[in-house]
Amino acid sequence: MELTLKRIESPFVLELKNETGNTCSIDASPAIGGKDKGFRPMELLAGSLASCASIDVIQILKKKRIELGCYEVKINAERADAVPSPFVSIDLTFVFYNTIERSVVDSIIQMALHKYCSVSASLDNAISINYTIEFKA
Repeated sequence: MELTLKRIESPFVLELKNETGNTCSIDASPAIGGKDKGFRPMELLAGSLASCASIDVIQILKKKRIELGCYEVKINAERADAVPSPFVSIDLTFVFYNTIERSVVDSIIQMALHKYCSVSASLDNAISINYTIEFKA
């Protein structure tokens, strides 16, 4: 994996680019001079966890031949009030817009988070990663 991070505007507006040319804007908090022109690094990290787990959930559902309709994950992350301020907990709410047996979904999310997700495996074990499941019509 090769990525390039380039400052595109002073003081903290950055652009992350991957090998295929996709880009993502990153910025710092306005409290330290950021301009709210991109994601903050910790937002990207929490979003990466949800994305990685979601890709695994979707793949497992597909292998089980379970049709997935609309789907989303709500992320609520808490950070320590210190410097540095790492995550203390990340709560994920997996929202499914079709009917899938709850026990099946629970098992799949467990596998995704604890067996297959590379982001989860890369995070400090001190971070409490919790999830809930919602079904909506």
